Amino acid sequence: MTRTILSSPRMEVAIGFDEPFVLIGERINPTGRKLLAEEMRAGDYSRVERDAVAQVEAGARMLDVNAGIPLADEPGILAHAIRLVQALVPVPLAIDSSIPEALEAGLAAYEGKALVNSVTGEEERMERILPLVKRYGAAVVAISNDDTGISEDPDVRFAVAKRIVERAEDHGIPRADVVVDPLVMPIGAMGGAGLQVFRLVRRLRDELGVNTTCGASNISFGLPKRVHINAAFLPMAIAAGLTSAITNPMEEEIRTAIMAADVLTGNDANAGRWIRANREPVAEGEAGGRRVNLRRRAAPGA
Repeated sequence: MTRTILSSPRMEVAIGFDEPFVLIGERINPTGRKLLAEEMRAGDYSRVERDAVAQVEAGARMLDVNAGIPLADEPGILAHAIRLVQALVPVPLAIDSSIPEALEAGLAAYEGKALVNSVTGEEERMERILPLVKRYGAAVVAISNDDTGISEDPDVRFAVAKRIVERAEDHGIPRADVVVDPLVMPIGAMGGAGLQVFRLVRRLRDELGVNTTCGASNISFGLPKRVHINAAFLPMAIAAGLTSAITNPMEEEIRTAIMAADVLTGNDANAGRWIRANREPVAEGEAGGRRVNLRRRAAPGA
């Protein structure tokens, strides 16, 4: 089975079909977070520090780090944020930027094997990003759109993903190091968006044998009570073959849904993690009392 190995100096994480689902924390991203953007531009990384620690404590096994701030020094800010986050938490990182120079600065600053987020199927983009991925020994997120945009036809998106995987192999990047993003569209705008993603993820697993990821919260964009939709979407996508997602680990409903999906897909052996997380606490003295009673019952027949 395909396993994508990411690492930091202190930790290794495997994304795979027979591995626990990998939740990638999404919160270190100034897009749509005006205050965070202003702070990062001004050199204040205190919120980045808090978000990094809080997401890992909540259960994120990787973090996505983005510094996309208009008219700012994105390469410099991204590299600084990566060094800072790596000093604070042990988990591997996804280096997230649409600017090749920022990706290169982030990769140069990173210690370990990072996940580059991302490359698309546009020729120019592939020829800029894939050599960087190879040079730094990273893995890469392949987003299934190209020069024609985002197709509503999942077969077209599959063909784009296949082309990126094959081009990556031409650059010496094994398909195990290509994690495909099938592109999750808002269900409120496209009623079949969920079914399209499930169908595409199955094909990516069964025909290409690649791991997958997505921006999971996109599915609920524009709808009320989004967390409930996201929490329903993820186990269904996991059942179809999704092996990781960039989402919010601070949402308990999301964490619980993922943990339950790991139990149901057999990726939580004997439901061990589920039991440890959800076992009712034993009242003081209760466990000892039960052990005494059991021994007393057993004594006559000993």
